[in-house]
Amino acid sequence: MGANWTRIAHSIQHHLIDSYSRFVNWDTKMSRNNNNISQFSNEKYINLETYRRNGQPVQTPVWFVIDGRTLYIRTDISSGKVKRAKNNPHVRITPCNIRGQPKGKWMDGEMRMASITSESEKANQLLNQKYGLKGRIIRTFNTLRNTKPMVFSIQI
Repeated sequence: MGANWTRIAHSIQHHLIDSYSRFVNWDTKMSRNNNNISQFSNEKYINLETYRRNGQPVQTPVWFVIDGRTLYIRTDISSGKVKRAKNNPHVRITPCNIRGQPKGKWMDGEMRMASITSESEKANQLLNQKYGLKGRIIRTFNTLRNTKPMVFSIQI
């Protein structure tokens, strides 16, 4: 009977350590992320995983651009992903197709609003270059719907 309790305690300990590293202390994973940044270079979409207050993940495919070790996305400031990231800035990302099917390895990151000055302008310029006419059409619809798109950075 003592061996069973030891095994249970050991299992709980590993679960707690995994949960802690996933939601709080994910710095140890950052060094492994260095090798996987190139997986985003020729992709159009990333699957952005944010977390509800209860910890449940929500995955959303989004357009992005990459600049160094930072990815930028543009989305409505009142969207669900922004609200979730305000509560918990830890996110996970992976390249994906238009429907959100993962095409690479998941990487950890931290999402925040880009500064309104040069960082946001540079990201908008990169997004406009990458997505061209499709991007202009989406921005036109955003204007008609009266949404307020903002640039957010994801630090890997």
